[in-house]
Amino acid sequence: MFSPKPYFRIFVSLMEDLTIPDPALVGGSSTEVILQFANALHAIRPQIVPGFAFAWLELVSHRSFVPKLLISRKQMKCWNSMHVLIVDLLQYMEPYLSGADLSDSAGIMYKGLLRFMMLLLHDFPEFFCDYHFNLCEYIPNTSIQLRNLVLSAFPRNMMRLPDPFSSNLKVDSLPGINQPPIMLSSHVQILEKFGFLEDIKKYLKTRAPATFLDSILDLVLLRDAKNSTTRYNVPIMNALVLYTGSVASSSNSASVERQASVAMFDKLLKELDTEGRYLFLNGIANQLRYPNLHTYYFSCILLYLFAEAGRDVKLKEQITRVLLERLIVHRPHPWGLLITFIELIKNQRYQFWSHEFTQCHPDIKRLFESVAASCMIKPR
Repeated sequence: MFSPKPYFRIFVSLMEDLTIPDPALVGGSSTEVILQFANALHAIRPQIVPGFAFAWLELVSHRSFVPKLLISRKQMKCWNSMHVLIVDLLQYMEPYLSGADLSDSAGIMYKGLLRFMMLLLHDFPEFFCDYHFNLCEYIPNTSIQLRNLVLSAFPRNMMRLPDPFSSNLKVDSLPGINQPPIMLSSHVQILEKFGFLEDIKKYLKTRAPATFLDSILDLVLLRDAKNSTTRYNVPIMNALVLYTGSVASSSNSASVERQASVAMFDKLLKELDTEGRYLFLNGIANQLRYPNLHTYYFSCILLYLFAEAGRDVKLKEQITRVLLERLIVHRPHPWGLLITFIELIKNQRYQFWSHEFTQCHPDIKRLFESVAASCMIKPR
């Protein structure tokens, strides 16, 4: 029977000895030594050696490894290596997290994953800020709290986020709200890989060809969905949302409804089925983070789509569901998510409390009232 303890002890001993700061080296300890440990851990990831999974997680989160790998933001090789290791962990946990129940061992592993992610959120929030898109691609939709952890990160130079519950909060005048976030994201490469980038870029710039919107659903459908649990290409959908929003938020268009991006979003929202709309709206909600240009833009887009849904209560209900399910889990909650939901229930333009889905059942009504109370807003 395989015992991970001796191998774990060997790794820890080597890690502690070889990462001692060396005064003869610039920066204290050798970056190459840390990278070699990262490469070794990637080679014995849980998918390859399942029996070493618990010891592997403890090594990846070890105090002699994480700080030295992430301490310098200039060392992109180190940050990329940590990104690879976290993706390894998320890919290993994905089958368990997607299921209805976790076994005892998987539950312990998940708790370890949460603690590790909380450590990164506290000590290295910029890592989550920069890699949020790539990491969310490997987090199942069922793991809402895990996704919230990633999306709640904000740069340490902000010190403290504006209070989302303040009655005097003017989001459009906040410092940094007009600045695009720094991202180490693969969304452009995903669109290039599938050959869609040039078509999307052309339409956003010229609104041509006119038939582009008629075929947009074909972009987000899987070409071969036989062995998939969904008929949608989720990475393409998320990449499309982020790329389109990035281009549109940086343009000088004064009116939201006149933007080509909004025509694309509106087309997707109205033409997709229930599953597709849910995935699409989650792609938008993933951009509701700390105060920056993308958060402000996507918050405005989500509220605009809610208002423009008109009498289509199903669309409004699904938009509300995506926001609400991210708020009913334990904290932290992304700042952009809070300001969007507060605006939705507070602004009379949206007539939120008049919709039947907020009153359809006593339990549902109490849930909405509880969430509204936690947002320091009294339902009307």
